[in-house]
Amino acid sequence: MKPIIGITVDAVPDPTDPRTKGTLKLNWNYAQAVSDHGGVPILIPPTADMNEIAGIIDGWLIPGGNDIDAKNWGEENHPEVSVIEEDRFTAEQRLMNSIRNDMPVLGICYGCQFINVSRGGSLHQHLPDLVGHDQHRGGTMQEYCIEQSSKLGEAIGSGSIEGKSYHHQAVRETGRGLRVVAKDEAGLIEAVEATDRPWMVGVQWHPERTLEDERTQNLFHSFIEAASEYAAKRRV
Repeated sequence: MKPIIGITVDAVPDPTDPRTKGTLKLNWNYAQAVSDHGGVPILIPPTADMNEIAGIIDGWLIPGGNDIDAKNWGEENHPEVSVIEEDRFTAEQRLMNSIRNDMPVLGICYGCQFINVSRGGSLHQHLPDLVGHDQHRGGTMQEYCIEQSSKLGEAIGSGSIEGKSYHHQAVRETGRGLRVVAKDEAGLIEAVEATDRPWMVGVQWHPERTLEDERTQNLFHSFIEAASEYAAKRRV
């Protein structure tokens, strides 16, 4: 059987809209990447019972999104911050607390930041204040140096990867049980992974937007393969 991959989605509730009461949204390419590599994507709205979801899925892909509220690491928000919907963030916290420790998790952009913050880490709130430019936004193609002995390095089969950058925040202090496994040319943290789980990786770039790249394909393949192994153990 193919592994079931849950993907949490953006949620914009609007109680004043009598027709919809709000919207749920996910970019197509996340689900496409999962399907292309043998997974079955299912979308998870914030209203779902996360305990039930944790018993259904074999892997969790945390996609990109807006910024995490800095109150989560004891700071005021920077003026450039656009805070993620509270419904989505708190739902993802519930799911993180509900899944088994051996379930594979892949976080992309906001998803990488969420993994870090959920483990007590912090973020640089606005990178131009740190690096003096805004080149991490807008789909800039960048090259990242990967720790080859890491889970990420094993997954992509290379000591480097290129990816499209669409962010103005990044990991500052790493959370509990996380190690840095990729940086850009300036030394900015671009990926983390858990040392206390078999497969939890967060990447700051957007691999779902470079699906033609072989190293990107390797990353998604490794994630789905780990989910398949998890599914096989879970269903025994």
